[in-house]
Amino acid sequence: MDATDTIYALASAPGRAGVAVVRVSGPQCRALAEAVAGGPPAPRQAVLRSLRDAGGAVFDRALVLFFPAPASYTGEDVLEFHIHGGRAVLAQLLDRLADLDHTRPAEPGEFSRRAFLNGRLDLTEAEAIADLVDAETTAQARQALRQMSGALGALYDDWRARLVRALAHAEADLDFPDEDLPDGVAEAIGPEIRAMAAEMQRHLDDGGRGERLRHGVEVAIIGAPNVGKSSLLNALARRDVAIVSDTAGTTRDVLEVHLDLGGVPVILADTAGLRDTAGDAIEDEGMRRARLRAERADLVLIMADCTAPESFRGDPASFGIPGDTTRSAITVANKCDLAAAPAEGWLPVSVRTGEGVSDLLARLSERAGVMVSGEAPAITRARHRQAVLEAVGALDRALTAILPELMAEDLRLAVRALGRITGRVDVEDILDVVFRDFCIGK
Repeated sequence: MDATDTIYALASAPGRAGVAVVRVSGPQCRALAEAVAGGPPAPRQAVLRSLRDAGGAVFDRALVLFFPAPASYTGEDVLEFHIHGGRAVLAQLLDRLADLDHTRPAEPGEFSRRAFLNGRLDLTEAEAIADLVDAETTAQARQALRQMSGALGALYDDWRARLVRALAHAEADLDFPDEDLPDGVAEAIGPEIRAMAAEMQRHLDDGGRGERLRHGVEVAIIGAPNVGKSSLLNALARRDVAIVSDTAGTTRDVLEVHLDLGGVPVILADTAGLRDTAGDAIEDEGMRRARLRAERADLVLIMADCTAPESFRGDPASFGIPGDTTRSAITVANKCDLAAAPAEGWLPVSVRTGEGVSDLLARLSERAGVMVSGEAPAITRARHRQAVLEAVGALDRALTAILPELMAEDLRLAVRALGRITGRVDVEDILDVVFRDFCIGK
């Protein structure tokens, strides 16, 4: 990847459209604008220009915008062509750009990577751009927009700045022992270190709400065979996802649908019916997968059949599901149009008539919303969590260090761990991981 090249890419969705946007970034933008559109327009003004091929023939009339460095998305000269969105016009423009010297197609995420390298974004803001592009619900978009505005990066930068001050005080005792410094400088920073460690631990103890919102709240439907789990999945998805049959053991694998409940993404999984007696090898494997999926789910929806009192089991442990057996579950009694539930605390529904389904959706939406709600900026990626964990561990060691040199080293490690989140230290080894999943044109 040569950062001196001028890069270009389609920045809008591929396919036939009324308008397509092609973005260009790099030192050849002015020359490229001259060759294709008769010169760059005034900065940040959309101007209608004729686009010409190498022979001078006009192949489109388009809006052209120019953003001179450093006041652009990438921090370099940036050019945008808003062309008609037909495939032929787009192909001619991309071919024209490819003919010019020192230009090449952008790699996925390269525009945002250049913005980071030029100081226009930190890594958390760059990651938020990818999340905003991928957001499928309003809550996901709000979280990404908040992170893109710098809220998460500002939190980490504040901790890092405070740790740098503490580290400076600790090193002052080491580097200038003969100077007239106040007594106990290193000891005096102990309360500040403890306060920051406590703040970071509270940040970690968020129940994974940011990551859960980014990926989706996982809900597993479990229950005995033939209680209506697959019918409920189809009803909530409003399409036929699962095969429905009166034959026990029809569902063998885990089936998923993605729902938007009040702006919160929910991944609803239908699982094989769970029973105590062994079935054939395939059914046994289906039950094993069902238990595994329920064990890792954020929320379990237990379903029973009002016409089969023996199907009423109110907690995951009763189905042989390991893990946190105290975890609360939503309990649903299906076929309430045929019989009343023989146990209290069960939400009556009839998948066949639709009775109670809206109440179930409301309860699911409420529970999912609680799982992702919060005011403070949330951790959204595993690498953030790992870095904060490393910082907390380093601070704990610093507080118990027997030598001032060891305290200073642990503070330095904490500073570096936080710096890796936003990119304030050398992070070349993680840049590929951060940007590899971006779409081309971002």
